[in-house]
Amino acid sequence: MPCVYILHSDRTNKFYMGSSREDDALSRLRSHNQSKTRSTKSGIPWRLIHEEKLLDYTLARKREIFLKSGVGRQWVDQNFGQIKLERWQSGRMRRS
Repeated sequence: MPCVYILHSDRTNKFYMGSSREDDALSRLRSHNQSKTRSTKSGIPWRLIHEEKLLDYTLARKREIFLKSGVGRQWVDQNFGQIKLERWQSGRMRRS
């Protein structure tokens, strides 16, 4: 069953949203952490913070596109922004 997933990088303190034709996001997480995806190479290690199973890949892609939109990013921040805030407040992030 296709899925949409959200990853978080402690290194960059950023989220990454993606979709997969496979039935779980763990295989995609492994490929992201093995530098097989150019767009996520700089954030290794990534960790899976959210996964949604959908009926077909078309729905998964539509959900991914939504999550990458302005409203979708707001939803991600409302639901998972605490992760970024905790990371920033821990003092391990550079404050510029």
